[in-house]
Amino acid sequence: MINPTSRRLVSVALSCVMLAGCAASGGSSSPDEPVDNYFARDLPGLPEGYGPMMSPADNPIRQARQLGNPPPTLIRQALLAQHERWLGTPYRLGGTSRRGVDCSALVQNIFADTFRLEIPRTTARQIHEGRRVSRDELRPGDLVFFRPPGAYRHVGIYVGDGRFLHASTSRGVKLSSLDNPYWQRYYWQSRRALDTQHLAQRLDSSVIASSEG
Repeated sequence: MINPTSRRLVSVALSCVMLAGCAASGGSSSPDEPVDNYFARDLPGLPEGYGPMMSPADNPIRQARQLGNPPPTLIRQALLAQHERWLGTPYRLGGTSRRGVDCSALVQNIFADTFRLEIPRTTARQIHEGRRVSRDELRPGDLVFFRPPGAYRHVGIYVGDGRFLHASTSRGVKLSSLDNPYWQRYYWQSRRALDTQHLAQRLDSSVIASSEG
């Protein structure tokens, strides 16, 4: 005959066996097991071992492209990244670097670095790039021109949402609103140096190449 103490011990042992069986049959990992690295997985929808791997430090433009964002979104993100790079650079007439840059040199640098597209150095020549577009047709990557008082014309790059990136004579490289009364007053015209689809294609190849170099 089994005494009460032995019966309790047998009952506890059976309970542990049952609990272990549930955990095993459920197929879920134990909390103490290492969780696989989410950022080391292949991107969804790609064959195993193909293409770039996800990483916390991956280029955001590459991630956006893989998610199927339309060309204007890709271009906008690239231009905003350039804004971060050039932010704080003072305006300097004739300048072409981060020590000081004028409006047309900023545009030339950004198009060369981001889109691998060579455009002229001066506003007088940039005004003839591509084709003219109306203000209500503006897309990210379009050039916007102004005729403020004085001898010089001004140029910036439209980034979307009514804003453009440029080298301001008073504040250096910054984003400004086309709806600002000053810029509304002196707005001249806009040009599309290259259609949006082709501009985004240049962005894809150049950004991926630079991030993997």
